[in-house]
Amino acid sequence: MVTVGSLLEELARREAVARQRIAEIREQITALESRLEDEHDRLSRLAITRETVEEILGEAVELVGEPVTAGIAGRDVDAVGAVPVRPPVLGVVTVPPWQPGITAAMLPRAYRDAVEIMVDAGRAMRAGQIAVAMGLADEAAKREGLRSKLKRLVERGWAREEGPGLFMVTEPVAREVSGQGDGGSRDGIAPSSTSSLGG
Repeated sequence: MVTVGSLLEELARREAVARQRIAEIREQITALESRLEDEHDRLSRLAITRETVEEILGEAVELVGEPVTAGIAGRDVDAVGAVPVRPPVLGVVTVPPWQPGITAAMLPRAYRDAVEIMVDAGRAMRAGQIAVAMGLADEAAKREGLRSKLKRLVERGWAREEGPGLFMVTEPVAREVSGQGDGGSRDGIAPSSTSSLGG
């Protein structure tokens, strides 16, 4: 016969089993959430890497298509025409180190736009602000891709980092860019862009 005591014991046993199953399921959920976060991080890194590679390849194609009208590495251009441009290979420096006589026009387009926007702003800017001024989508991958370009400009002497994540062109570069043209737009970047950046 089933007594009240044995019934209560059975109920208590089943309750303990249910609690144990809940604890195990919670552990599994925690593990899955951790895995999900790791996969999100991996996806973000892959997206940034892919966009960076696409930008590098795009700059390489742009360099091939741009005519050369000045000497390269100390060689003079003859009167017949420009020195032929060889297709760049991976590992080629597309951002030359800044030195007197080198102009922003020698930079790949994305770098040139970033330099001109910083000159127009006249102050240190964050990668996100520059990305918006360039018309890029306000996405983490875009900001990270641009931040790597700004770091490269700092490494090559075109810009400096005023503080963590704050970039500004160097004074010689600002003077060179500001002295170009007659006050009109530069490569489609209007001087009035400072107003949209909040001064």
